[in-house]
Amino acid sequence: MNRNKDDSASYDIEWHEGDMPYSRVFGDHFYSRADGRAECNHVFLNGNGLPARWQENSHFTIAELGFGTGLNFCETWRQWRAHRPDEGRLLFVSFEKYPMCSQEIGRALAAWPELTEFSGPLIEHRSGHTSGFVRIDFNDHTALEMHIGDALSCLAQWKDSADAWFLDGFAPARNPDMWSEELMGAVFAHTVPGGSFATYTAAGWVRRNLEAAGFSVNKQEGYAGKRDMTVGSKVS
Repeated sequence: MNRNKDDSASYDIEWHEGDMPYSRVFGDHFYSRADGRAECNHVFLNGNGLPARWQENSHFTIAELGFGTGLNFCETWRQWRAHRPDEGRLLFVSFEKYPMCSQEIGRALAAWPELTEFSGPLIEHRSGHTSGFVRIDFNDHTALEMHIGDALSCLAQWKDSADAWFLDGFAPARNPDMWSEELMGAVFAHTVPGGSFATYTAAGWVRRNLEAAGFSVNKQEGYAGKRDMTVGSKVS
């Protein structure tokens, strides 16, 4: 998850319930306390119509606001490997201002042994990268780009567009800059016609910012007893 606050500290992580990362700066966990991997599937993958859409577009780009622990990337990679077309190519692009260190990522993702073969290479290649642009080609079918810095500034320099967006900043009430009208407008500008987004939040002002940007916006049932989440598309 990204952070757009103007102080020099990092997320200031403490660990709850063993290996659950919690940011003292934002007063929020990095993912659902029920099951972060299941949340990824319900909100971000299913909310964007994945993996079914991969069969329609073998060269697929996913962009994400907030890399955090890398959980969304690792679970997406796992699902991509299981469902991709034979010649499929996935580019996962993430915008993150304060990347977690490899040790923190490893501790957070250790909760899901089924992700070990994906988190291992991520941790190995992430070591030492704390600023700028990083691209990692894990194999012929899967690549990760990380744009490390302020999300709005990085998006202004990004030349590509996404087929699907994972909007995964900290809770809007605690991290409003990550859900601003200006940033949602930049997300829209970097979405292909017919592209989509999904997010766990259903905050009214966030939905209005997405609508103002140009997205068609709808609610769906949220994860783990949460009443609503938000999905939408860029009508072509």
